[in-house]
Parts: sequence; structure tokens; C-alpha cells
Amino acid sequence: MYTQFFNFKEKPFNLVPDPGFLFLSERHEKALTFLEYGLSEKAGFIMLTGEIGMGKTTLIRYLINQVDEQDTDVAVVFHTNVSGTVLLRRILSEFEIETEPGLDKASLLELLYELFIDRYAKNRKVFLIIDEAQNLSASALEELRMLSNLQTDKDLLVQIIIVGQPGLRDKIGSNSLRQFAQRISASFHLSPMTKDETRAYVRFRLERAGGNPDLFTPDLLEKLFVVSGGIPRTINLLCDAVLVYAFADRVSEITKDHLDQVIEDKGGMGVFTAMDMENDPVSEPEPEPEALPALESRIKEIEGRLTCLTAILDSSLAETESRATFCRDQLVDRLTRLYKEERKKNQSLIFHYSRLKEKYTALLADQNRIENYHTRLDQCGK
Repeated sequence: MYTQFFNFKEKPFNLVPDPGFLFLSERHEKALTFLEYGLSEKAGFIMLTGEIGMGKTTLIRYLINQVDEQDTDVAVVFHTNVSGTVLLRRILSEFEIETEPGLDKASLLELLYELFIDRYAKNRKVFLIIDEAQNLSASALEELRMLSNLQTDKDLLVQIIIVGQPGLRDKIGSNSLRQFAQRISASFHLSPMTKDETRAYVRFRLERAGGNPDLFTPDLLEKLFVVSGGIPRTINLLCDAVLVYAFADRVSEITKDHLDQVIEDKGGMGVFTAMDMENDPVSEPEPEPEALPALESRIKEIEGRLTCLTAILDSSLAETESRATFCRDQLVDRLTRLYKEERKKNQSLIFHYSRLKEKYTALLADQNRIENYHTRLDQCGK
């Protein structure tokens, strides 16, 4: 619609995650470096988090485009609000492995193990990317952890990247997923862009689409940062709407007035801005001054209880780890003893087998001699 009017080759603020329009702000560049490092160093789990619309999926698609398909297999799972068994089916499907209906979890895991071992034998790398991972259930996360157990003495057979909103970090930080958290080798959280980065982002996308990078006036860009909070998707929504309004007015210079009009009319456009949060009438009321001493006392009491609970938890964990170590040593000793006993039995069986074989050979030789003797007797009688 407005692309021809503003001499664009394509829409500059499309909401579809397009790696060709990836703008590497300082935080995005660091995130990409973390991801590339984790993959090159064959780390276990790699986690990327950020608020909605921060460009996580665009980063992942850019990363996938850099992968050499000659020696790498990549699977990306987007729909994650499923059980652990369904997640395994979707992973297999993304790797183009057909599964029969009714297969249980153990059979699905076996198919994945066979796939990873086959790729490793062919000297191929395997990447598994889970997007929207904040929706994963605890059972699904546990299945992913089990997949990471598959490794050789030196290499992991699959590298897993989990991408999600900040809630993912809170979920993995829970005690029930402590083992999972210990598997994460690299983690990065994407934060919003700064004012200068927001301005550079808009200019970059305008120019990348073939248009004039100075199409938006400085005062518009100034307010754009304030209302968008530096979140790429919100910037795209606002800028696309601004271009529509300017096209309707048939003007070649787009000013803050157009952005003001968009913000005023945004109710029916699905545009959410940082200003909405500031103007939220349902915000929590500030406590009255006379209530502050009681509140501070209550906070100190809670902090004291939390300290006690932390100490109790640390003590319990230490005791559990000590018992686990003791049990492990006992198990190793028992297995060593059983192995030695089995080895002795083996040696005894081998010895008896040798003796029996000697006797059998001797009996066979005696039988041959007797048969030869009878043969000669028969010849003499004739």
C-alpha cells in the first residue's frame, strides 16, 4: 500500500521475524555471541530469554541460517504447551522421523537415541531449538534433560537451545528443576534497546527496505523510544501504523503528530506501549506513612524466617549429598566384589571345560583305535 508511495522495496516494519532485517544492538550482538560460542564449544543447554517482542525468534532464525547444512541437522519446536510424550513426538517429527501411533515414552526416547547415535557416527552435529520454552511443563523439561544425558566420553550427541520469556528463568530456578538448571552452560537475557539504539534501529530498517533513513523526524524518534520502551516489536507496530497514517495524508515527512495520532487511536490497532503501564489505573496504591514501621517490621520478620529456612535447606541438601556419596561408594564396592566373584567362577568354568575337552579328545582317540583294531581283525578273518 504505502511501499510505492515512500519508494520502499518491501515493508520496513513487518512483524514477521525476518533474519534479513536483524539489527544487532549491543545486547542482541552479545546474545548472538553467546549462542555461537555455546554451539561452537559444544555446550550442553543454552538458554536465551527476553520479554515479548525482543527479537529472540529473529536471532534464532538468523543463527539457523548460518548453520552449515552439509554437516548439521537442526530441529525447531515452536508449540510447547504439551506433555513430555507429545514433545518427544514433535521433536522426532522435526527431525523427519515418522512414529507409529501409540508408542510409549520409552520407545520415543529410544528412537531419538538411535537418531543421535546415527548422526554422530556420520560425524554430523545435531541442534535442537525449543522456542516459547516458558510454556514447557515440568515433565517436558525433564524429558529434555534426559536427552542431554546421551553423550560419548568427550562429546554431547545433541545440543539444545531453549528460548523463552522471563518466566522460563523463574521456572528453571525452582528447586524441582535444580538438576535441569545445572545443565545450562550458557545463558543470556535480552533487555530493551536504548534511545540511541532505537533511533539507529528505525533508520536501519527504513534504509534496508530501500527507503529514506531520515523519513522520520527527530522529535518523532524521541517520543517513539518513550512510548515503545525500546522493544522492537512495539516499535514495528507503531512505525508501521505511522507510515499508514502518513500515506493517508499524502505527506513525505513524518512527524511526531502522526505518532500522537496513532497513540490516540491505538485502541483498535493492538498497539501496546510503555505509556500504558505508566497510566495503568489498577496500579498498587502506595502505603500510608504511618503503616511503614509495621511494614518494615513485617519484612524483617519474613527475612529472618527466610534465612532460617535457607539454612535448614542447605543443611538438608548437604546431608542428602553426603548420603548419596556414601551409597554410591557402597554400590561401587558391591559391584566390584560381584565382578571379582563372577570372574573367579568364569575361570573355574574355563578350567573344568578344558579338562572335559581333554578327556573327550582322549576318549575319541581310544574309540578310533578300537575301530581300527576291529577293522584289522575282520580283514584277517577273511
